[in-house]
Amino acid sequence: MGSTSTVNTFISAALTLTCIALFYTLPATLAAQYNVVSLGARADGKTDSSKAFLSAWASACSSSEASTVYIPKGSFYVKSATFNGPCKCSSITFQIDGTIVAPSDYSVIGKSENWIIFSHVTGLNVYGGTLDGQGSTLWACKKSGKSCPDGATNLEFSNSKNILVSGLSSVNSQMFHIVVSGCQNVKLQGVKVTAPGTSPNTDGIHVSQSTGITILNSKIGTGDDCVSISPGSKDLWIENVACGPGHGISIGSLGWKSQEAGVQNVTVKTVTFTGTQNGVRIKSWARPSTGFARNILFQHAVMNNVQNPIIIDQHYCPHNTGCPTQESGIKISDVTYQDIQGTSATKVAVKLDCSSKNPCTGIKLQDVKLTYGSQMAQASCAHAGGTASGLVQPSSCLI
Repeated sequence: MGSTSTVNTFISAALTLTCIALFYTLPATLAAQYNVVSLGARADGKTDSSKAFLSAWASACSSSEASTVYIPKGSFYVKSATFNGPCKCSSITFQIDGTIVAPSDYSVIGKSENWIIFSHVTGLNVYGGTLDGQGSTLWACKKSGKSCPDGATNLEFSNSKNILVSGLSSVNSQMFHIVVSGCQNVKLQGVKVTAPGTSPNTDGIHVSQSTGITILNSKIGTGDDCVSISPGSKDLWIENVACGPGHGISIGSLGWKSQEAGVQNVTVKTVTFTGTQNGVRIKSWARPSTGFARNILFQHAVMNNVQNPIIIDQHYCPHNTGCPTQESGIKISDVTYQDIQGTSATKVAVKLDCSSKNPCTGIKLQDVKLTYGSQMAQASCAHAGGTASGLVQPSSCLI
């Protein structure tokens, strides 16, 4: 038995090394490629190609070599797709040269959480292409006040690690566009998210309970947060992102649960907000919680006619319905706003509304200049402690 076990271990190690060697040394044309059209997909935008996509994935996932799932130019209708791991080789490429289209009838996937999801996958590169969620009919249903499903996320990565998404466009998702949940080491670059400013709950990129997430060189315009960061997330780097329309880049909402993990080590830099509801925001519900937000840096941000350029809202309650009437248990500390410039669409450009039970501490305002038309903007603080340095306009209200 011992010798058999040793041989099996050797073979497994050899296959792993082969997979890694192929990934780093072979050009993509020499890697195993699974073309969805060869497996039955039709680029007519109406024939369900889900089986062909899942078949291509099954072949790539079971391969001991680096491999590619290839979606050529054209429009491919996919009812839904769940790409499960773990896979034999942690070097799979999903190359999208065409457009993947969701069902136009929202009832088909509206009660599902996801339209396309990768779960328990290690080592995945997703390049190019467009995901069209066709969410407009669901938004219209929600606007009418009828009973409607929540809607599906265009693309989710769940419990996965070592993921790269580059050059992908997400259009008109029913709900969230891209979700990263329970993941490690995920990089999204050159991503474009497009939906009307009136589309409900269409967060651009939503990060939850994940570590080591990087978002670079992306353009996000949607009806909710451009980027939202939920409890249990840490070590995030967001740089060179254009946001608008939308609700800004938000940490939260936090504090809905009484026992909740915190958010920490977040850098947001070189970002531009145009016509958004908020710029850089931290929000929490007014209820007891063990959660926190700490070690946050907002740096080099430009605000163009933004309603709330800088905001901490610890009495968050959308639509003012079903609001808790308590104070937030979320502890916010060590938050730096550095080189924040531009124009506010409202007179109060800086609003730091912290919890009376857990006041904000270690807030730093450095070189902030925000104006309101031809007037001086104002700052409003409640239970917010910290320091100001350099030129700070409006004048700091920190204690």
